[in-house]
Amino acid sequence: MQKTTELKAISREAIPRALQKAERYRLLNQSWATESICQDVLEADPSHQQALVMLLLSLTDQFGSEPRELARRARAVLARLADPYQRHYYDGIISERLGHAQLAQGAMHAEAMAEESLRAAMRSFEQAEALRQPGNDDAILRWNTCVRTLEGLRVHEESGEPHEPQFGE
Repeated sequence: MQKTTELKAISREAIPRALQKAERYRLLNQSWATESICQDVLEADPSHQQALVMLLLSLTDQFGSEPRELARRARAVLARLADPYQRHYYDGIISERLGHAQLAQGAMHAEAMAEESLRAAMRSFEQAEALRQPGNDDAILRWNTCVRTLEGLRVHEESGEPHEPQFGE
């Protein structure tokens, strides 16, 4: 029987560099690597907000495989965010990306499930919009993206063509 190898801890001083690497891996579509680095950062500093956001995003980047389980994990990370604006905004991101993943899977009733997820995202973005700082219209941009996606669903329903989802953020 093989013995489990223990993880090595990173130092708090290494956190900024680790987060730069995590962002780089995320941009290279290696979200599994970003997730691992963020877990290391959070072992060193459990409430590090930037690492929590990046971990949440790396989980949503992976929604193609098991979106429901990954959404549950992302929402557990979401609960650890300190800022109310960020909690609402990233709750919207989770729901929006879940909706796009549901569309991409093409399962029975996928469009109805996606519509429900996108509408939940819009509610979260509206709550974030109410809390935003001047000059931060990110929640409005995401809300508008959801509206356009829903409009695209209606156009495709009327034409009978399958909907091609667009991923964002």
